[in-house]
Amino acid sequence: MKIYKVFGLVAAMAVTLVSCETDVDDPAGVRGVGVYPEMSNIGPAVFDSKNLDTTYVQFTVGIDDPAVSEVVVVGSFGNVSRVEIQSYTTFPAVVKIKLSDVVSKFGITLADVKLNDEFTFEVVTVKNGKRYYSNAAIVAPVVCAYDPAFVSGSYHAHSDDWGSDGDVTITVDPADPFTVYVAGLEAIEGLNEDQGPLKMVISSTNFAVTAVHTVLASDAWGYHNIAYEGSGKLNTCDGTYTMLYKITVDEGSFGSFNFVLTKN
Repeated sequence: MKIYKVFGLVAAMAVTLVSCETDVDDPAGVRGVGVYPEMSNIGPAVFDSKNLDTTYVQFTVGIDDPAVSEVVVVGSFGNVSRVEIQSYTTFPAVVKIKLSDVVSKFGITLADVKLNDEFTFEVVTVKNGKRYYSNAAIVAPVVCAYDPAFVSGSYHAHSDDWGSDGDVTITVDPADPFTVYVAGLEAIEGLNEDQGPLKMVISSTNFAVTAVHTVLASDAWGYHNIAYEGSGKLNTCDGTYTMLYKITVDEGSFGSFNFVLTKN
């Protein structure tokens, strides 16, 4: 099956070369024109479901244009869009948004907040009396706190796309709790996993996962140095990794495939 996927690569590439673009008007108004705020030092960028009364998100907004008189942070949740949260007139400005301080602006209470709810915060600049919506924004989900022990150990890896299924082991880097290693992805394919394990780095701000290009086996069905890389996200409440892995060999690429790694 894996050999078939390699030879099918050329046809797949030919199909994906065709695409189209659609222009969509931004209902927020002028966006990304004239003023470009810088959003930095982001973190945390999630709300802790176990501490709703104290949890917050934080980032710094910088403005280089002296003609900007004000920055307004607006928020959206559910059916409520772009309500004013906070405003600033000196820069750089450290923006700290406590969930308990803003839920009423969305017509809810802390008791209404549920796991996986997402709050969006955008930066609006005011220049010469005109407001500009920028691309500076964060989407802050309500999640569980990160626990390295909970997101490691014995896992089950499954991919309908790649036709893979079996148990793997995830270990935490002793020097960095946000770096983990996945062993067994090629062993469950019946290969000699003589290299690896796959290194994955978890963002401490939003728990996005980056799989670093790693060779896992020297030989794979006659091909050489099969390697995985990609991206995904970690559900800190149940320990599930939802990943999109690009799988390559020295001779070329198999493509990208969805994998789900769940705790045993």
